[in-house]
Amino acid sequence: MDYLLDTHIVIWFITNDPKLHDVAKSEIENTENKCFVSIASFWEIGIKYSLGRLELGSNLETIFDLISKSGLEVLPVTQNHILTSSKLEFHHNDPFDRLMIAQAISEKLKLISKDDAFKKYKVPIL
Repeated sequence: MDYLLDTHIVIWFITNDPKLHDVAKSEIENTENKCFVSIASFWEIGIKYSLGRLELGSNLETIFDLISKSGLEVLPVTQNHILTSSKLEFHHNDPFDRLMIAQAISEKLKLISKDDAFKKYKVPIL
């Protein structure tokens, strides 16, 4: 299975946070699965970190390095992702989440997220 991890899932995974459900952690760690982190998640983390709205316990460079070394593949943002995002209904107004939903739809990925708003879109979620 191929997965796209929502930003909070990425953070919980790299910090070994107990909020990450065992099923999700197992799927991410399963080497038969391909797991992606959107470049939009790096952007979201950077913005929230710089605004003081995200406490990570490390500097941003260290967090990005942990993500890079975690085995997750970085998914770039393409024009197709933006076009797909522009066609989504506005069940969710967060631009980062809308972009990740569009990426999951475009790339046929299953999203790992706890965000209930994602369920309003035609995208598979774990």
